[in-house]
Amino acid sequence: MSLKSVRVATLLSALLVAACSTTLTNSPTSATGEASSRAQLEQAARKALNTLYETTPAARALGSKSAGILVFPSVLKAGFLLGGSGGNGVLFSAQGEVLGYYNSSTLSWGLQAGAQDFSEAMFLTTPQSMQYLNSSEGWSVGVGPSVVVADSGMATDFSTTTARSDVYAFIYGQSGIMAGLGVQGQKITRLSD
Repeated sequence: MSLKSVRVATLLSALLVAACSTTLTNSPTSATGEASSRAQLEQAARKALNTLYETTPAARALGSKSAGILVFPSVLKAGFLLGGSGGNGVLFSAQGEVLGYYNSSTLSWGLQAGAQDFSEAMFLTTPQSMQYLNSSEGWSVGVGPSVVVADSGMATDFSTTTARSDVYAFIYGQSGIMAGLGVQGQKITRLSD
């Protein structure tokens, strides 16, 4: 690959990362505009969670026993060598009460290309995982509570009696194409009230 090709790829990647990092904090600053955005986000998060519950009954059982459920209804991931992902979400109690609003962002690098949109639900199964989320200045996944990503094979054999981790993450509803390997770290930050 020539130096010019690397520069073009780097520039395109930077633009994709910038596109992925748009958050609720960039929405209108008026109280009405923010309330409307949050209501839309809450509605989208509830719909995404219900979709997961319909396709994965074990997730519903896990949700009823969780201290909190953090739902990101739409996470956009894009990259070419350098990539990123981002999306906003809602933290619900097991009873469905809204406990807060959060942003998820990731930077990655490595062999990757494409763009994808997906939903993510994180079931915080212990009071300690909820406390860590609430007390940290941004939770870098991989530091703090242990997280297990539940793939489709695990989800079929999963039950609340076999649950041993602090957090279970379900990624579902993928659309688009994203191929490759990357080193990444998801950071979850509470949005201001």
